[in-house]
Amino acid sequence: MTVVGPDGRPRCSWATSAPEYIRYHDEEWGREIRDDHGLFERMTLEGFQSGLSWITILRKRENFRKAFDNFDPRLIAAYGPEDFDRLMADPGIVRNRLKVNATISNARALLELADGELTEFLWSFQPVDRPAPKTNADVPATTPESVAMSKALKKKGFVFVGPTTAYALMQATGIVNDHIADCIAR
Repeated sequence: MTVVGPDGRPRCSWATSAPEYIRYHDEEWGREIRDDHGLFERMTLEGFQSGLSWITILRKRENFRKAFDNFDPRLIAAYGPEDFDRLMADPGIVRNRLKVNATISNARALLELADGELTEFLWSFQPVDRPAPKTNADVPATTPESVAMSKALKKKGFVFVGPTTAYALMQATGIVNDHIADCIAR
């Protein structure tokens, strides 16, 4: 089901409760990202969102970019104890030890891959012939593809990428299109 936004256009029902949601929904969510850097940023943010509201992450996004050197995996992979302490003291981000450590570990895992390999790898899990969801009930939290992606990412050394986080990553980056059938962004 869609909801009519303040501009009179139908959007996915989750997208109209805050201006940040409208902008994110209309301009980013479900749009294809096909570069390692962009995918790494989204993977990181989806991991930080785990257990929290997405609006919290959206409102802190610029702080995350600043704190994590614009998600440059080469810089993050070189982080040491001082950087960890700096991040844990930064009120502008979500200060969760596991998630901060996961970001550093995932940057290191990404650097073990060839340039473009993460993109090719993640997109290999794109489902085929998936019908447009008609209601929110048609949008799953996980899929067989997200379960497989999660397992495969872990084999490559990535952490904090469970099936639900993997599916959120797939949705956010256009690997799947979960905009409701009559949504303007579909």
